[in-house]
Amino acid sequence: MIQADHLVKRFGAVTALDDVSFTVHPGTVVGFLGPNGAGKSTALRCLVGLTHPDSGTATVLGRPYTQIDNPGSRVGALLDASAQHPGRTGRETLLLAAEMIGVARSRVDEVLDLVQLTRPESRRRVKTYSLGMRQRLGVGLTLIGHPEVLILDEPANGLDPQGIVWMRSLLRRFADDGGSVLLSSHLLYEVQQIADAFILIGGGRIVAQGTAQELLTGGRSLEDVYLDLTAPAARTFGGGHAA
Repeated sequence: MIQADHLVKRFGAVTALDDVSFTVHPGTVVGFLGPNGAGKSTALRCLVGLTHPDSGTATVLGRPYTQIDNPGSRVGALLDASAQHPGRTGRETLLLAAEMIGVARSRVDEVLDLVQLTRPESRRRVKTYSLGMRQRLGVGLTLIGHPEVLILDEPANGLDPQGIVWMRSLLRRFADDGGSVLLSSHLLYEVQQIADAFILIGGGRIVAQGTAQELLTGGRSLEDVYLDLTAPAARTFGGGHAA
């Protein structure tokens, strides 16, 4: 389970998160939606201990991420696929992660098959990868330790239509097997295809959350609700620290 309780985070005069609370239960994919600058990335960084909130708490599997023993074996987080070492091959990247987490080297080939990177591709250096290939490798890194939770920031960036379908299927299977998935995106359509529930954020505030059925009123589409709820809040947000 993933839980944020009354998170507040300020960067100088900018309030990136303003009393943000939400829960992601096992067996579900939850779409974390909002325009660029809404506060999504700041919230995810709080969840994985990279940013310390000014107040409130963020827990994964019942405790702060930094207090989880061997967190890579239980939580898979992809916040920036471009952060991978450009000089290593894809295989070397996964092997190093497997060794650090303590899983068998054979897991690397399993993960390569899961993310559909071929053996020749895995022997190429990451600096030669397209953005879509880096995303696949990044997702592979999140899966290397057989996690119970996935926290993903814009994982479909750079994927072609076939890759997006693959991503949906992979995340849906993960949740159906009991995992918790928090999927951050500004693309409503893609998240709508697989999400069980939605968290809508704008201007650092949660403006709505619930299932699609709970968010729909008066025969309006989820897209209408999303635009109405997030656009006014997003226009009032004056900083670039939260994304």
